[in-house]
Amino acid sequence: MSERTSPQTAGAAESGIDFASLFGPDEVLCHTGTTDRDTLLREILQLLAYQRGIGNVDEALAAVLERERAAATIVAPGIAVPHARLGAVDRLVVGIATSTRGIVFKPGSAPVKLVILVLAPRDAPGAYVQALSSLAKICGDPQTPDKVAGLESAQDVHRFFERGGMALPDHLCAADIMDRDMVTLQETATLQDAIDRFVRHDLIDLPVVDADGDLVGVVSAYELLRVCLPDYILWMEDLSPILNFEPFAEVLRNESSTWLAEIMSYEYATVSAQAPAVEVAKEMTKQRAREVYVLRGKRLVGTITLQDFLRVVLRE
Repeated sequence: MSERTSPQTAGAAESGIDFASLFGPDEVLCHTGTTDRDTLLREILQLLAYQRGIGNVDEALAAVLERERAAATIVAPGIAVPHARLGAVDRLVVGIATSTRGIVFKPGSAPVKLVILVLAPRDAPGAYVQALSSLAKICGDPQTPDKVAGLESAQDVHRFFERGGMALPDHLCAADIMDRDMVTLQETATLQDAIDRFVRHDLIDLPVVDADGDLVGVVSAYELLRVCLPDYILWMEDLSPILNFEPFAEVLRNESSTWLAEIMSYEYATVSAQAPAVEVAKEMTKQRAREVYVLRGKRLVGTITLQDFLRVVLRE
């Protein structure tokens, strides 16, 4: 087993770690001839078991494949970053594989040429996302897969990551975990537009933005129900006069001429894009919010749902 020292010796939540310090040439499978995903993952894990003592390979492979079944880890064309949390590791462990032929990582997707396997301690919240954040630059370069796959040796692959100067961020921030693919409404939209989006996208809340993309309010499906069911109806014991949804019919008659400003809420949870992820948890708890809106200045740049927060921090 090869030994290397590092300024950090604790677990995955450490800060200031160079990504290249998490592995060495001994943990690189260069120009692998394996084209099957599961076979390749086993080979990387067997290598890490010998070099880094990650515990039972079968258990580790089962954990990695479980994450793959939950969501494929192709993070960019030609690059996959599979991962798992293991009780047998006490720090981030990384194994690399390159392939000029390509590995079939997901049926129907283009072959993967660079595989970066990340194993994190089970008790390290957000460690994988921190590792992925450090790789953002190379994952965003479309030339990376071919460039790395074309390197001649494991030493060259390791030097590529060393020269990249990639470092794990000190902490997760809101921008690391937010969803950038948002469904929004323009402030000039009508109630009809809101209902259509609620139904089409299976949403509960919709952010409303102005022409500059600044967040100006939120429309909630619950608020829509309140409009349909005025307060006096909520106290009625006998609902027989409205069994056929008469208040809803009134709303439908006027939905195209009812502006969002009439039902929009101005109370919602926000954080800045660079705020620590723990601040997201604080705002969700303090305001009992299902969703937090991420801003740069006043501009809406992402959303974080409670479900996404729990998944990223406690399971990724």
